[in-house]
Amino acid sequence: MSVVIRLARAGTKKRPVYHVVVADSRFPRDGRFIERLGHFNPLLPKDNEARLKLDLEKVKAWLAKGAQPSDRVARFLDAAGIAKRTPRNNPEKSVPRKERKAAAA
Repeated sequence: MSVVIRLARAGTKKRPVYHVVVADSRFPRDGRFIERLGHFNPLLPKDNEARLKLDLEKVKAWLAKGAQPSDRVARFLDAAGIAKRTPRNNPEKSVPRKERKAAAA
């Protein structure tokens, strides 16, 4: 059983709010979860402290148990200083298409 820390969508149409939850990876995004760790409101300004609320002690405990954060949650944890996020690197995508074709030929 693989346990993930991810976002589950809540709120209404056009007004999303997300719960940060710990869930089995086989369960649906908005389905059953093990524990709720916080919430995220993307509609609030980025400098508003109510935009993201996390119970950091619970997050650390779940990471110690082996839970894997999703990409978005990993960004949150990196900003909070809990878990370091490795930047993605795909040099093939950064080269314009014409130059890739010219290099292949």
